[in-house]
Amino acid sequence: MRKAGEKSTVQRRVIILEMLEEKGQVDVITLSKVLGVSEVTVRNDLKRLEQKNALIRARGGAMKVDRVGTDFAISDKHKQNYDQKKRIGKAAAELIEEGDTIILDSGTTTLEISKNLNDLAELTVITNALNIADQLAQHPKVNVIVPGGFLRKNSLSLIGSTAEESFKNYFCDKLFLAVDGLSVIYGMSTPNVEEAHLNRVMMSISKQVIVVADSSKFLKRSFAYMAAISEIDILITDDGIPIEEQRKLESAGVKVMIV
Repeated sequence: MRKAGEKSTVQRRVIILEMLEEKGQVDVITLSKVLGVSEVTVRNDLKRLEQKNALIRARGGAMKVDRVGTDFAISDKHKQNYDQKKRIGKAAAELIEEGDTIILDSGTTTLEISKNLNDLAELTVITNALNIADQLAQHPKVNVIVPGGFLRKNSLSLIGSTAEESFKNYFCDKLFLAVDGLSVIYGMSTPNVEEAHLNRVMMSISKQVIVVADSSKFLKRSFAYMAAISEIDILITDDGIPIEEQRKLESAGVKVMIV
């Protein structure tokens, strides 16, 4: 029999989900105090909620589930958080130096980088994104290399084994990488498995990995795992980044630039 004032299982789990919605993350110790039950009971609640895809369990607590598995068309993604993407793209372009060989991954934020390269007289850009290649075709002093591959119409990107083998022919100074999900615990992720595999090839041939991601990408996990955060050298984002995520990233050796 439940003690007077003790919350039912359903009530507890509703409170857990409400706290997750508000904060993005919760920990077992805090939940135990708030709910007035043992940590064992809290862990069992989190386990059951994860089985229903209501949250993602993490060490010592849980994270909010955000549905980022959907592979949106690039025309739709371009409209999301556009002002932040413009600022991030401009800041990223300022990291590029004369004579660099860089990779611009497919994505709406990396497209913004390509719009800010007018001051560079000597630059080589390797990109698997057709819209980025089209943008750079208007730049008379930028050399553009486009690998072969299978066209993903949603992202206007070339992927597959042909693209991967083509990238392996080069060594690059900087990779500018877009992600759909970013979490200290779950790393970087994207909806498409082949895209994720190509991204890992890009990282392997690059001296420096620079991730460009607006703050809406944080505390999210998409379908296909790309890499751990330890692979990131620099992260460029906006001031909406969860402060705890920023601290953890910096503790892991990632330079976080907020624009």
